[in-house]
Amino acid sequence: MKRRSCPLFGRCGGCDYINIRYEDELLEKFLTEEKYLSRFCRVSPILPSPSVTGFRCKVQAVCGMEDGRLTSGIYRKGSHRLIPVRSCPLEDERAAEVIGTVRMLANRFRLKAYDEDRETGDLRHILVRCSFHYDEVLVALVASSAELKSASDIAAVLHQRHPYVKSVSVIANAEKTSMVIPAGAEERVVYGKGYIMDRLCGLDFRISASSFYQVNPRQAGRLYTIAMNMAELRSDDYVIDAYSGTGTIALIAAASGAGHVLGIEANPDAVSDARANARLNGIENAEFVAADASKHMKAMAKDGKRCSVLFLDPPRSGATEEFLSSAARMEPERIIYISCNPETLGRDLRYIHRFLPYRTEGIQPVDLFPGSAHIETVALLVHR
Repeated sequence: MKRRSCPLFGRCGGCDYINIRYEDELLEKFLTEEKYLSRFCRVSPILPSPSVTGFRCKVQAVCGMEDGRLTSGIYRKGSHRLIPVRSCPLEDERAAEVIGTVRMLANRFRLKAYDEDRETGDLRHILVRCSFHYDEVLVALVASSAELKSASDIAAVLHQRHPYVKSVSVIANAEKTSMVIPAGAEERVVYGKGYIMDRLCGLDFRISASSFYQVNPRQAGRLYTIAMNMAELRSDDYVIDAYSGTGTIALIAAASGAGHVLGIEANPDAVSDARANARLNGIENAEFVAADASKHMKAMAKDGKRCSVLFLDPPRSGATEEFLSSAARMEPERIIYISCNPETLGRDLRYIHRFLPYRTEGIQPVDLFPGSAHIETVALLVHR
């Protein structure tokens, strides 16, 4: 495979491997997997991404001022210094086109980038989400106020220039936070429905500005297929999907032969999206609750309830010991652990092997993030 390159490599900090051969990148990632996980089970060869450029369907551009004009880009790694970016080889080309138009319009309407220190200015981030399956794009303008001036005019020009833009909204964020969209942030839809559609593993999913959805949908479909194959779902299985988010894994499991699926998610907005996605796909054997997964499963176990398969896809920090012990009380026959951090996965597997009656029978790395050091891993644990 030919060498990739980017003129901003080493400056913006968004990539780790963009300037080396993809084969060498995969080797580095596999060695990382073996370092943290080989003590538990043989690590299978990493599944490469079919696309190593243009695969990122979610782009978050930071806004700043340069020579009196609004510009956008990414913070240099480990700093608050903005590196202007006009295009990125990893991102969907539609995102660069849309962000370029937003920059042009922001300057035409004399919008200023928000200054966190002075608490002045208008535009903070430009968030773009692209559907992989459908020709649809969502744009969210993260601003100091939901009443961003000229927002309707910007939306009209965006749709006129880029007909694939199906939704434009303004999200208020004037907090001193590194989060692009804080919890409970006010959102005002100025064009479209506030979401776009994508298709994954034969199901349709609504994607809003704040939805959790894998940034490489094509490879995510392969990741979830591996997870379902490991689960060996049967019609009498009672399945729990902890950290269920907007219901992606739970609904794919429900459509893949499981008897009944319970999704547990702490974020009530995500639960609403999951229920909407279930209705959208006509899935009736899945339900979702807004609750802390550890406490909810502990209460279920106390009531004598059990599950046969457990899926968990926690954040980079991994699962907690409280969660893992609560999960074991449900006595699932198989646990499918999807991790985006081999180091915390290794930590959690060490705890499971030492204190819980499970053994690891499969570890499959999947490369969802070519160019970066991040790796997704699917691990199969079976009750001893």
